[in-house]
Amino acid sequence: MPQTSVVFSGILGPGGSGQVQPGMGERGSGAGDLIFQDGRLVSGSLEALMEHLVPTVDYYPDRTFIFTFLLTSRVFMPPHDLLARVGQICLEQRQQLEPGPEKAKLKSFSAKIVQLLKEWTEAFPYDFQDEKALGELKAIAYRVTQCDEENGTVKKAITQMIQSLLLSLAARSQLQELREKLRPPAVDKGPVLKAKPPAAQKDILGVCCDPLVLAQQLTHIELERVSSIHPEDLMQIISHTDSLDNHRCRGDVAKTYSLEAYDSWFNCLSMLVATEVCRVVKKKHRTRMLEFFIDVARECFNIGNFNSMMAIISGMNLSPVARLKKTWSKVKTAKFDVLEHHMDPSSNFCNYRTALQGATQRSQTANSSREKIVIPVFNLFVKDIYFLHKIHTNHLPNGHINFKKFWEISRQIHEFMTWTQVECPFEKDKKIQSYLLTAPIYSEEALFIASFESEGPENHMEKDSWKALRTTLLHRA
Repeated sequence: MPQTSVVFSGILGPGGSGQVQPGMGERGSGAGDLIFQDGRLVSGSLEALMEHLVPTVDYYPDRTFIFTFLLTSRVFMPPHDLLARVGQICLEQRQQLEPGPEKAKLKSFSAKIVQLLKEWTEAFPYDFQDEKALGELKAIAYRVTQCDEENGTVKKAITQMIQSLLLSLAARSQLQELREKLRPPAVDKGPVLKAKPPAAQKDILGVCCDPLVLAQQLTHIELERVSSIHPEDLMQIISHTDSLDNHRCRGDVAKTYSLEAYDSWFNCLSMLVATEVCRVVKKKHRTRMLEFFIDVARECFNIGNFNSMMAIISGMNLSPVARLKKTWSKVKTAKFDVLEHHMDPSSNFCNYRTALQGATQRSQTANSSREKIVIPVFNLFVKDIYFLHKIHTNHLPNGHINFKKFWEISRQIHEFMTWTQVECPFEKDKKIQSYLLTAPIYSEEALFIASFESEGPENHMEKDSWKALRTTLLHRA
């Protein structure tokens, strides 16, 4: 993960909701276009918010506001346009200071501008990926360093900032190229099934028979994959779905596959669970396989890995698995019933949200990495962000930006990013992970074929489906 911890540390926590802090100073110009309630910024014009972002000699913005505005402003304008406006405001501020006799004030102002740019480049390095934004950053830096010809401290800070930015961009580029190479090919829609797998063919129980160990390895994979998601990626949930907003910056941000790749992992895990169950020929072994995955899901729940837990449950609820009534009749389903209770969708997944809240509280007071793990159900998190955006308007009747809404979006994204930065405490088992990531996965059609071969169709609908599948197979042969 890039250096987001510098910005996230200490912000958006209790009392860190954008309130004006003692000693922070207050913005002069444009302050009349900002509305505060109990010391908390709730709305303002876009121009006033941009001015509020830029420091003065006597003022430096609250770091919570810096992060929130830099994150959410991309809904209204591309980051490089915001950077250009910041540069313009900086130039105006500098011109007001230059006639003054005190060079110290100019240096103080310059140091604050560098600090703002440093926080920006550390939190959102991808905003500077294109030459236009990088050129604007260097232009602002050049203007700032003109006051620092004597000892070069500001110039040195800018050089270090740009070097760190370039390293971060290079690292992200390499990760994205690697991710592109590793993207799985399209799944064959035809069956990938052999009715009787070779005796030597491994299944998950032949690789790992301990539910806790498998849950730990799944947690490893989850944390590795979710760590490639960045705050600005999550803002695409808003930017890419708000068709009424003509200022969103789709064309100015390079495509990122982080969200799709993580969502794809959930689907692959679900299909892997279904494949492992359906491809087993003997009912006794299938029963054992189902009970094993139930135990794995329970261990995932105990760890705080709700995403893997939900994926496993989803896999066992797929029709080819769910219809195996003779197999399920042999399964001790009490544990599975508890898991389904936790993931009951009624009342907007109330039970799951209660469990997530408990895991979050445990994480906040934890002394070990083991207790800090919180991996939410990603699809539900994405839906929460999306509906928060849709339910609350971007603009208020007076034309102000509804910043109260964006505080909440930023808070939820910050919380998610905090979870992604937890270091996995479990020892990595390459053999188990290799199986989880590379084991063959049946297509939906192949799952049904395997399911019907294990337990024949029981009603007219199933008989028709099985007949259609066999006809399709004959035509292909």
